[in-house]
Amino acid sequence: MENSAAPAWVANYQPGVPAEIELPTEPLSCMFERSVREAGDSPATEFFGRRTSYADLGDQVSKAAEGLRRLGVRAGDRVALILPNCPQHVVAFYAILRLGAVVVEHNPLYTSRELRHQFEDHQARIVIAWDKVVANLQEFPKDVQLDSIVSVNLLEAFPAVKRLALNLPVKKLRETKASLTARTSGTVAWKELLSGSALDESHPHPDVNDLAVIQYTSGTTGHPKGAMLTHFNLYSNALQGEAWMLGAKEREEILYAILPMFHAFGMTLYLTFGVKKQGLLVLFPKFDPEMILDAWKKSPATVYCAVPPIYERTALAAKERGMSLKSAKYCISGAMNLPDHVVELWESMSGGLLVEGYGMTESSPVALGNPFHPSRRTGTIGVPFPSTLMKVVDVEDPSKEVAQGEPGELLVKGPQVFQGYWNNPEETAKAKTEDGWLRSGDVVTVDEDGFAQVVDRAKELIITGGFNVSPTEVEIALRQHADVADAAVFGKPLARGGEMVVAAVQLEEGSVLNEDALRAHCRELLAAYKVPKRIVQIDEMPRSLLGKILRKQVKDQMSGLV
Repeated sequence: MENSAAPAWVANYQPGVPAEIELPTEPLSCMFERSVREAGDSPATEFFGRRTSYADLGDQVSKAAEGLRRLGVRAGDRVALILPNCPQHVVAFYAILRLGAVVVEHNPLYTSRELRHQFEDHQARIVIAWDKVVANLQEFPKDVQLDSIVSVNLLEAFPAVKRLALNLPVKKLRETKASLTARTSGTVAWKELLSGSALDESHPHPDVNDLAVIQYTSGTTGHPKGAMLTHFNLYSNALQGEAWMLGAKEREEILYAILPMFHAFGMTLYLTFGVKKQGLLVLFPKFDPEMILDAWKKSPATVYCAVPPIYERTALAAKERGMSLKSAKYCISGAMNLPDHVVELWESMSGGLLVEGYGMTESSPVALGNPFHPSRRTGTIGVPFPSTLMKVVDVEDPSKEVAQGEPGELLVKGPQVFQGYWNNPEETAKAKTEDGWLRSGDVVTVDEDGFAQVVDRAKELIITGGFNVSPTEVEIALRQHADVADAAVFGKPLARGGEMVVAAVQLEEGSVLNEDALRAHCRELLAAYKVPKRIVQIDEMPRSLLGKILRKQVKDQMSGLV
């Protein structure tokens, strides 16, 4: 901390939570190996009922690391991951880090076009990908060079009884295998990667300050930027989370991995914090309330972190089944505002408080949170985490702090703050001050006790289903349609939390609005969650003197129409 005296907000921490954490001195790969040694036969992952112990997980990581080394992966190389939540994702993540290489996470829902832009930026030559998305990689132009694609079949991680329960007819099974072979032709099978010997134990570990992950985040320009997170950044945030979840015990917590691990929140919660606590990660490739509740019978969750719609749907499904959720003690909501009715519903059925937190990819990601204590304040994003500072500054002049209670841009500083954007010093300079403060782009007010509340978003990002959507990116896609002269995209707040993507379009002369056709066009260029749910026609776009579309004015004009 910069001041010897603890900040005022520490008084509202849960008793026992420290003002500062002990900062990490080793890389995540060493932390992982310690968990493997100490947890041994304790379960590390569960996937559709099949469990893998920490000892087995460690063996797979060592073999995968050696397999990657034989493919040519060296310290500092970028290795792309395009996987849903599955055991192979956990293994791949730590195998890459063990070599001192850099994990580059990708959303498997992305189109070939979206993936290509990111690959052009980070230039990873080795990819570990879900077999269903291999075809998207094979569509890349020749100037995007890939040396090896490791293809992952999720069914291989299913328990044998589950695979048999699929009961595919012989003919259908042959067709499926033939289709898979055609789709993954020219790739290295995941089983083959792990078929050799283990990595030599003398192979050097990375340094605590080495780059560990490049995590892409949508920017206001519409071009995703790769946030550079070191072992120190990610390990620090895991330790901050451990301090915050006071009372969570090693080898006793069961974490439901519902949030995608390619997302910053999911990555830290499961891959770093969860492994540090030597907990059981119950992995779900997608959110399905019935699947969640089926798993709950065998392995009841103690840590259940999600976004508000997931809490609501889980609680309603449990209520319908007459099931108890009392095992859930540690529940943090993030990514969008948490409505009061969701808090009341969840807490009426769970065994602990549901608290809201706040973070950014650039802060690994958690920076603020509400305490697991009666001092929490619903409707706020909480107070800064241990070893984290905040200040609120004038939006137009960040050198000036605003008076307490006045709205201003939130800035945070701490060991979890990123190093900058990959190959993008200009955007780095905009996001991070010379003395290490991270500009959030969010406008907040802070009360006298240090609890912050978001009142606006300077970045204009749309948050839908917990994912960030760049309005500019959607606008660019719409403008590529022959009928669209111009477009403005914004988010409409929903009563259940989050936002709906809405587009206003100015059509070419003589064209007629066809919402379904425009949505179909967008689906070819964008992930499904980015496609506008509503598209409305506007005669003329309001613009600034410089010709820039004024999105806020468009949104105000559309308020009564959508």
